Amino acid sequence: MSVYHRLLLILAPGPDPSSALNRAAALAEASGAAIHIVTCGSPYAALWLMDRAVQERLHVEFIKSQESRLREVAEQLRARGIQATTEVLWTEDPLDELLRHVEELPADLVIKDTFREPALQRAFMTPLDWQLLRECPVPLHLVSFAEHPLPWKVAAAVDLSTPAGEMDPLDERILAAARDLALQCNAELHLLHAYEHSSGYPVYGTDTLEWPSARERELNRQRRASFDALADRFGVPNDRRHLVLGTPLRVIADFTRQAGMDVVVMGTLTHKGLEKVLGSTTEHALYQVASSIFAIRPPVER
Repeated sequence: MSVYHRLLLILAPGPDPSSALNRAAALAEASGAAIHIVTCGSPYAALWLMDRAVQERLHVEFIKSQESRLREVAEQLRARGIQATTEVLWTEDPLDELLRHVEELPADLVIKDTFREPALQRAFMTPLDWQLLRECPVPLHLVSFAEHPLPWKVAAAVDLSTPAGEMDPLDERILAAARDLALQCNAELHLLHAYEHSSGYPVYGTDTLEWPSARERELNRQRRASFDALADRFGVPNDRRHLVLGTPLRVIADFTRQAGMDVVVMGTLTHKGLEKVLGSTTEHALYQVASSIFAIRPPVER
């Protein structure tokens, strides 16, 4: 059964090779999904200083050049039996336009190349990738590199932050999305959880803080039980279950690199305050994790 029916592919302007295009084409061939390809352009920062006739000429030239480029891309996809449509947008608010397209298509999955933004630039302007992670209502696949256009290995990175015996709805959505992607691609499905010792149970009275081994064993037992229950529910084989001690970002980065993961599926939330400026684990994973990111939002509360 097909998991995806309509993909929204966001291509950056320019003729550069696109890993996201290769991934979208491979997924469309595997699932029978149609692809709607969008390229966004916007007025230059100094455009208001230019003569109106110059502004209009730049606008028209951008639209014409990108329409010609996307026509060629679509023709190549159609030659492979993939249904493809294209659209060029000229807007001052790419995020708003793209979210509107997600709703109106409607899209099952948004796919986009991800680009490394310098830290200094991120401090002054939130990258479009981060904006999409925070706002996109459907799964978002940010592709950094696609050695295998159709993924061979997919990892679900879960949090397990709910009390023992309870299932986190977001963890379930993450693993369900990873399972569906793996099934569609005939890929290996792995489950990953990174954990750190809690700072809430230190033993005082010596020169150093000591972790009480009995409490540690009990927490580890509860964590393993929750982890295995989630894995059992989604049919993850024992040899593809990875419970690793360490900070989440470091563990995910090391594991995906060493295990050769093509895609890591992670959760993403709408952030406020300082985290909105600094970015979440998933947002920073774009710059530190070798595999591509497949982001899942929590279920909508009704």
